Amino acid sequence: MPATAPVAVTMGEPAGIGGELTLKAWLARHAAPETTPFFAIDDPGHLSATARRLGLDVAIRPIAAPAEAAAIFPGALPVLPQPLAIPSEPGRPDARNAQPAIDSITRAAQCARDGAAAALVTNPVQKKVLQNGGFRHPGHTEYLAELGGSAGKPASVVMMLACRELRVVPVTIHVSLRRALELLSADLIVEAARVTVAGLRRDLALVAPRVAVAGLNPHAGEDGTMGDEELRIIKPAIERLRAEGIDVRGPVPPDTMFHTAARATYDVALCMYHDQALIPIKTIDFSGGVNVTLGLPFIRTSPDHGTALDIAGTGRADPTSFLAALDMAGDMARRRRG
Repeated sequence: MPATAPVAVTMGEPAGIGGELTLKAWLARHAAPETTPFFAIDDPGHLSATARRLGLDVAIRPIAAPAEAAAIFPGALPVLPQPLAIPSEPGRPDARNAQPAIDSITRAAQCARDGAAAALVTNPVQKKVLQNGGFRHPGHTEYLAELGGSAGKPASVVMMLACRELRVVPVTIHVSLRRALELLSADLIVEAARVTVAGLRRDLALVAPRVAVAGLNPHAGEDGTMGDEELRIIKPAIERLRAEGIDVRGPVPPDTMFHTAARATYDVALCMYHDQALIPIKTIDFSGGVNVTLGLPFIRTSPDHGTALDIAGTGRADPTSFLAALDMAGDMARRRRG
């Protein structure tokens, strides 16, 4: 049964594949009757032009409020207008369109926080373009943490990547590897694990999540002979988490924790830096992975890929990950409602 409110879908980078994914997702609605209705916060003219260019038979219907979306969704794509500053060309991002893309995220988060939307699904953005346009955050996750915070303090969030075979959470996210090593601490690991476990319990119905904590160094440091971060930082964090009753083990050597048999022994892998988490999941299921922000007061998912500027406007964008993000957002919304 669908959630009572529709899902909000953001614009993403207008020169990328976001518009195409949104259009293809609406066309896929007949194949999945249980699809939660969604609306786009986008430029209706841009979406119409994209549909014409790609030969996609999608009717675009502007709406004044999210509450109109469910009734319109069966026959047309509902769009809450977010005008672009200038017309967008596929594969050619322009910083003048950064603010509309940012505003689309802001409005979607507000809709989700107010209950006008059951969740938000974010299309991929071109981070450098946003930053050239005045965006001061490393990415979606950090900006949404600010939007989901209270009393001037950002929400404590983690970025989880999920597919059928694996869930991963990087403790440090959009920073250089050198900076990740500087930031890594027992407190950071403990907080990431707490947010992850709470999110898995609330939104994925895992009563007692099993957490595998990756080591940082080769062979998880091998008792300090290949680095001492496991002894100084990671093991103390694991001991604190066990004392809180969390089912956690490690540090696990990163090179042996992602094969099929190993993955069956845990529900989520807590990794020390971005690529340690994202390389295995993108190798296992590049098309079907979903990015989920845990710890927000609202639900946010996203396809686990970028803007694909090289194929924008060609009709070759694969909507699999976007559809999985929509499905997960709808499932999470139903769990929270229940």
